[in-house]
Amino acid sequence: MSNEAIRQQGFTRRALFLGGGMGLVGAALATRMAWLSIFEGEKYRLASEDNRVQLRLIPPRRGWIVDRNGKPLALNKPDYRLELIPDQIGDLDAVLKTLGGILALSYDDELRIRADIAIQPGYMPVEVKRDLDWPTFAGLNVKVADVLGLRPVQAFSRVYPDADHFAHLLGYVGSPTPNQYKEQKDPLLIFPGFRIGKDGIERHEDRLLRGKAGARREEVTARGKVVRELDTRGDEPGATLKLTIDRDLQSFTARRLGDNSASVIVIDCVTGDVLTMVSMPAYDPNVFSTRVPTKLWKELQDNDHNPLLNKSAMGLYPPGSTFKMVTSLAVLAAGVPPGAGTSCSGKYRLGNNTWHCHSRRGHGFVNMHTALPKSCDVYFYAFGRQVGIDAIAVMARRMGLGQKYELPLPGQAAGIVPDIAWKDKRYGKPWNPGETLNTSIGQGYLIANPLQLAVMTARVASGREVMPRLLVPTDGSPPPEFPSLGIPEEHLQIVRQGMYDVINSGIGTARGARSPIDGVHFAGKTGTAQVRRITAAERRAGVKRNEALPWKQRDHALFVAFAPTEEPRYAISVIIEHGIAGGRYAGPIARDVLTFLYDPERAMKTLIPIEAAMKARREAEARAAAVEAAAVAEPETLMPSWLRMEEVTPPVFEIAPPDAPQPERDEP
Repeated sequence: MSNEAIRQQGFTRRALFLGGGMGLVGAALATRMAWLSIFEGEKYRLASEDNRVQLRLIPPRRGWIVDRNGKPLALNKPDYRLELIPDQIGDLDAVLKTLGGILALSYDDELRIRADIAIQPGYMPVEVKRDLDWPTFAGLNVKVADVLGLRPVQAFSRVYPDADHFAHLLGYVGSPTPNQYKEQKDPLLIFPGFRIGKDGIERHEDRLLRGKAGARREEVTARGKVVRELDTRGDEPGATLKLTIDRDLQSFTARRLGDNSASVIVIDCVTGDVLTMVSMPAYDPNVFSTRVPTKLWKELQDNDHNPLLNKSAMGLYPPGSTFKMVTSLAVLAAGVPPGAGTSCSGKYRLGNNTWHCHSRRGHGFVNMHTALPKSCDVYFYAFGRQVGIDAIAVMARRMGLGQKYELPLPGQAAGIVPDIAWKDKRYGKPWNPGETLNTSIGQGYLIANPLQLAVMTARVASGREVMPRLLVPTDGSPPPEFPSLGIPEEHLQIVRQGMYDVINSGIGTARGARSPIDGVHFAGKTGTAQVRRITAAERRAGVKRNEALPWKQRDHALFVAFAPTEEPRYAISVIIEHGIAGGRYAGPIARDVLTFLYDPERAMKTLIPIEAAMKARREAEARAAAVEAAAVAEPETLMPSWLRMEEVTPPVFEIAPPDAPQPERDEP
């Protein structure tokens, strides 16, 4: 075979191999193309669709909160804002420089934005500016449309028309925390401007008020610019929440308290509806629902009147002489006749110790009929010791003390109703007789919150196991029929008569709380609770009067009442921290609040001198603060947007040992 034939044969073989290889490659490519188009076509079609179409959440409008008459307590207003997503921002400096020319961002604004970006995850939106007017917002939609990571947001802001009057009851809303998003995996929690409940009813009923998000499908460019809207599924607004609260009564009560650090609760004795639950001073939830200035937050924390604490549910206080109604019922239940009495010389001896009555000269002979209106400590020392602490504790729990109620309020305090078993479990020590004396007049280990005292009063007034409620049933069902307490009506009537005499007889300790309404009578009980330790040396030298002491060392002032006495409908509890004396200071507040229920116009007139004096004091304080602020100027900074008040705890009052003799004090 010639060389030419050999070369031709080799070429043909190579061509054959090369052609076969190309054929195999072509077949593989064709097979792969067929696989992608036939078997995985849907997958890539969806991926292409995801690049072309963007799904945007529509945040739901938060449900309203209204009072028993439908008046709004918490509602929404339109809010235009600009927010950025740090993970989507390329050059932050350039973006902020651009925004500075559009929105006139200050140096402090830029510092805040950078601080927020530094302390929170990159997927969490950072607020650039809120409360924009419509022309500015419309302009932003054009000017920043092509800037990835910037998003003008049309949302709603929470508004509380009565501000601090409802702060502790309603709470406030704020931005979700990163941990909350990690736990719930709800995309709404990272949606710019979305708020959730942070305290009070807003927090407890958040799921109901939050609603359900809607969605909008939009065709977008590769840079995220919207081309057209494809379709929309609307959001479902949160449910409207109706409370048992009376807005007008609540606002009046808050104003009536003035500058006092105090709590007032009014309960319907028949239905259990809480008509008023005021804790003052308070904060403005409209501020807390946005961003709290650091200076304001520090002022609230340092304020000795505890404006961050819901005193109505979380505050714990010795009930003082308001507890004598419970001791009276325990004495009657033990078989002691109401006519049985003792002689009060102003002192009661037990062993080597002396317990004092609030009357230094004594009350003479007293029985239950006179001991309650006179608030004679010696009577309750003697008969409280006779029946024993366990009998008193059983009656206290029956009257609603020492327990939490099923209410939409975070952080309720249960208080303490002590007995022999409790002390043994808590301290591993036996009960002392002196501790029974102190408990019988509402001191010692015994502590309760204002809500419990209002329930106690409602149960005395009605003879039924009244349970408080704050939410009106959505199905319109009638209020429950409360069962009887199982206490003989004649026993309750003796205590009610004693409470009537506290206000309406010549020997009572709260004559200043008499009803100004013709045909309507109030019945009540005063209370004064010691908050400081009194040394033996001070007792020998003479116990200092409350007015001569610093504010935080003065006794608490308490008052409970119900009205009308002929057919009880309303029960009230008033506690003024360090208010000196219940009959003198807490009683008139209860009188005016109860008056509002019957004659609002008459009650409103009592606010004129109170608010005038308060305005003068605040103006003087503002002038002094302005002078001080001018001397030390500090830049304003803001707290994190997800601020919560979980760590706020009630103050601890310094009190005497539970078995120490009680000193002389001002009961009226």
